[in-house]
Amino acid sequence: MLRPKEVVCRWVDAFNAHDVSGIAALYHDEAVNHQVANEPVAGIAAIREMFAAEFAAADMTAIVENIFEDGQWAILEWRDPLGLQGCGFFHVVRGKILFQRGYWDKLTFLKQHNLPAE
Repeated sequence: MLRPKEVVCRWVDAFNAHDVSGIAALYHDEAVNHQVANEPVAGIAAIREMFAAEFAAADMTAIVENIFEDGQWAILEWRDPLGLQGCGFFHVVRGKILFQRGYWDKLTFLKQHNLPAE
């Protein structure tokens, strides 16, 4: 069974490949992904749709600054090529992500990718 840090390393690889199926496969069926700039997304189908829409809207890359592991949790500190920084907290149970929370500056992201501010 994969440790939390290993799951997050695979998550980063799938994210950077814009591999929607690969990233969705890392989540439990009942997982919740809460990017604090947005409403929480619950369930693997909704998480899959979220990533498909995000990858279609913007060319996103996560450059790993640090990955920490503590028990069932892994913490990813990242940056992107445009200078945006953020962090993600991943609760990994039985080798899959049950809960994820991410912190990043949504307004900066939207401006960098020439997307409309909400």
